[in-house]
Amino acid sequence: MSEQRQPAAPSPADEVLDIVDAADRVVGRAPRGEAYARGLRHRCVFVLARDGQGRIFVHRRTPGKLVFPSRYDMFVGGVVAAGESYDEAALREAQEELGVSGLPSPTPLFRFLYEGPEGQSWWSAVYEVRWDGPVEPQAEEVAWHAFLAEEEVEARLAEWDWVPDGFEAYRLLRERRAGRG
Repeated sequence: MSEQRQPAAPSPADEVLDIVDAADRVVGRAPRGEAYARGLRHRCVFVLARDGQGRIFVHRRTPGKLVFPSRYDMFVGGVVAAGESYDEAALREAQEELGVSGLPSPTPLFRFLYEGPEGQSWWSAVYEVRWDGPVEPQAEEVAWHAFLAEEEVEARLAEWDWVPDGFEAYRLLRERRAGRG
């Protein structure tokens, strides 16, 4: 009897993304690995997940992540797949990373163009969602997690090594909430 092999899971680097211009218009498509290697502008979503007490879901990324491995993040999210809307991606990514189903649709807050120090560039849609149930984050995505009070997140901003795009999204969110953005 021959041994049957399961097909290998597709690599995240092979996921096809819409490539966009500075005005967030689709100008082409490319695999994620190529988009990252060539610095092609694409789309991402950031979802600030809060529990019933208003605490923020904070996690440390696994060492195997393509971008910003082993860094802390106060958002769940990721890339928007080719042909997918920001809203669809926000719900999909939040459910995947939190390990839940039945999450309410995240509330859109704002968009911004992230331009990183190493030539990275992506349009970023920021959302917020509340979830009072248990979470089971993906082991391949999340090395550590906790729901932290906003004051504790603020206290850790200067102490922990944060993903720079999430840090920028959080800075902009704070400015908007303070009436400066």
